[in-house]
Amino acid sequence: MEGASEIQKFYHSKNVFITGGTGFLGKVLIEKLLRSTEVSNIYLLIRPKKEKDVYRRLEELLECEIFDRIKKEQPKFDHRMKVIPGDCSHSGLGLSITDRQVLTSEVNVIFHVAATVKFDENLKRAFNTNVNGAKHLLELAKHMKNLKALIHVSTLFSNCYLEEIDEVFYKCPHSYDHIGATLEKINEFEAGELTSRIIGRWPNTYTFTKALAENVIKDSAGSLPIGIFRPAVVVSTYNEPVSGWTDHMNGPAGVAAAAVSGVMRVIMCGSRDVADLVPVDTCVAGLVATAWDVAQNHQKAGQLIPIYNYVSSAENPIIWREFSEYILVYGQDFPVRNALWSAFMIMTKNPLVYFMLKTVLHLIPGILVDGGRMVVGKRPKMMKIYRKVHRLSDTISFFLTHTWKVSNNNTVNLWNKLNQRDKDLFPMSITGVHWLTFFRNYIKGVRKYLLKDPDSTLQEARRRNSLLNLVNAVSKLLLIILLGNAMSWIFLILYPKVF
Repeated sequence: MEGASEIQKFYHSKNVFITGGTGFLGKVLIEKLLRSTEVSNIYLLIRPKKEKDVYRRLEELLECEIFDRIKKEQPKFDHRMKVIPGDCSHSGLGLSITDRQVLTSEVNVIFHVAATVKFDENLKRAFNTNVNGAKHLLELAKHMKNLKALIHVSTLFSNCYLEEIDEVFYKCPHSYDHIGATLEKINEFEAGELTSRIIGRWPNTYTFTKALAENVIKDSAGSLPIGIFRPAVVVSTYNEPVSGWTDHMNGPAGVAAAAVSGVMRVIMCGSRDVADLVPVDTCVAGLVATAWDVAQNHQKAGQLIPIYNYVSSAENPIIWREFSEYILVYGQDFPVRNALWSAFMIMTKNPLVYFMLKTVLHLIPGILVDGGRMVVGKRPKMMKIYRKVHRLSDTISFFLTHTWKVSNNNTVNLWNKLNQRDKDLFPMSITGVHWLTFFRNYIKGVRKYLLKDPDSTLQEARRRNSLLNLVNAVSKLLLIILLGNAMSWIFLILYPKVF
């Protein structure tokens, strides 16, 4: 039928296997497949926890706000979701014989999203999940009788030690088998002690192990219909199924939450460096389309494993200074009810300046506030908050102080292949993102979903924020009157938002 969705036809009556479905990206992927395609079943690999079995974890997954829309439009959508107990870090994914037989006979499409995304994760644990998980999945996929596409979700920053990142494989200086053998012989403490020597040019265990996982795929995929999807920094939803939704404090969302709360006032960041942000819903649209593309191209003779860099820097870039300005502007429009101070943020790449400002703007006020709380018989809390803020800043500073030149030809070509119906249903092009609109919804979402500040408190928060702005202005005036010398004026000119 002319004008019909080719992607929808591909997914019609297909069975999809997803690892990492309980994570941020995984939730949006599940919702999109259920709402926009007629997949037959989605098999979810879920790891049981000590206090929760896999069925309780599925219930918690479905309680997420991201599923509110589909609950209204398709009340029986969850009938297509099947739980598979397992663990990516275990041999054979920890599957039972029965579940393994079901997957190998039924699955048509795989999305391998599971990963430990903690930047400071112990190397041994990160390797078991990110590298061994990819190996175990490939072994399973090779026994699948009707597999049409397997998409491994990597990260743009798997090769972040480079200045230019193309849609190609890059060789690691160490063999993943050698590193795996070494890690098997030592405990987690010893792995932690050896981490810096092992990862070398990589800034953390996450990016290093994701690079190793890509090399596992390059060497072991064989004739599988496989592709690699490399998103940049994945942030909240732009439009679908609800704008501004996010559920984790990692990365930019944590920075935004701390800034609008008046807690984070300085960060180690290059204001002119590119913020390679991608909304999670456009990212998922691209991920869904990628599987279709891999399936179409797999039959071509000599077809290499395609890599899709999904980025904003190549077509619709913004810089961190703009990120900061948007947060501050919309932080005034949608303030937080219990904000410590009016929102502002200073960015610097100079370690000495950062240390000085961190001491003046974070540590000293934190100590004073905690001292006051202790005097009146309350528990100190500010220094605990600042330890978390500084840990977040330290773990992401590498990505806030570098800019990469990235090519995304495969992603652009994929977008150009889509007919208009598919472009409407799966709006993956980052050129369609209007950053002003995005950040307005972003701050509303951070306020609502992360800081748990409902819309009903907005008027109260705005009145309180007006008072904080007045206090801020009076503080500046008093500083000038009290100091009244040339150095204070110079300081205020250089850093007009410090006080």
